[in-house]
Amino acid sequence: MLLLTPTQHTDYELIDSGGFEKLERFGAYTLIRPEPQAVWDKSLSDVQWNARADAVFSRDKNSQEKGQWQLKTRMPERWNMVYATPLLDLRAKLTLSSFKHVGIFPEQAVNWDYIAHKLSVMPVEKPTVLNLFAYTGVASLAAKAHEADVTHVDAVKPVINWSRENMELSSLDNIRWVVEDAMKFVKREVRRGKKYNGLILDPPAYGRGPNGEKWLLEEQINELIGLCAELLAKENHFFIINLYSLGFSSLILDNLINSHFGQTTGYESGELFLQDSFRKKLPLGVFARFSDIST
Repeated sequence: MLLLTPTQHTDYELIDSGGFEKLERFGAYTLIRPEPQAVWDKSLSDVQWNARADAVFSRDKNSQEKGQWQLKTRMPERWNMVYATPLLDLRAKLTLSSFKHVGIFPEQAVNWDYIAHKLSVMPVEKPTVLNLFAYTGVASLAAKAHEADVTHVDAVKPVINWSRENMELSSLDNIRWVVEDAMKFVKREVRRGKKYNGLILDPPAYGRGPNGEKWLLEEQINELIGLCAELLAKENHFFIINLYSLGFSSLILDNLINSHFGQTTGYESGELFLQDSFRKKLPLGVFARFSDIST
């Protein structure tokens, strides 16, 4: 089992974690957000946290998800951050949402790098990439930056609009945007005999499609991965899946991938984490990925 954490972020920093919270810098601004897995003590005092914070998120008393932001400085409602490496130069809009999210999951940078590397050496003139449950689309941008033909699927139209803004900020174009239930879309693509060189999956624990379609991870993930096995090209391919549900182990992904794909080349699985400046490791989901592009 691998433990992976980003090493090339300059516009993100996990400063401290603990007490079911995290203190993190996105670009020029520092935020305090809830973090249910940070069960240990903070390394800095509450006074030090509050002195650094530009905004603090507090959950509503009657909600496990929604809450309010308290602004402690005159920070803007939206700002941009950069992810720049030898293979990528991406921009993303950030904003303070009522669900504590800001529009980017920094631990996913290890997968953005993976996508960029695999596509940079893939011997296909116009590789096709499908990003499911694609959120604000930084993984889509990583693929598009390497001239892939990218299809980006998400059930929420405002999130698709946000992704389009990120594409324009990154000076990219021609991503195919699809507002649809992911399972419905995949079933239709299988019927059409469609093949993709890259598949990226980031399914939530639960959700709703644009027409009220119900998604429950534990009930539908097996079927979805089975369908994806029919969509993935036999040669010149990569596959990435991330799961954030607290009840899911990477061993579950091992079993699902082996069941539907059989023997794979370059298979990796494990946990994604972010390390704070005091070397505490904050787990942020499990992943599995593989590719027949070995270089």
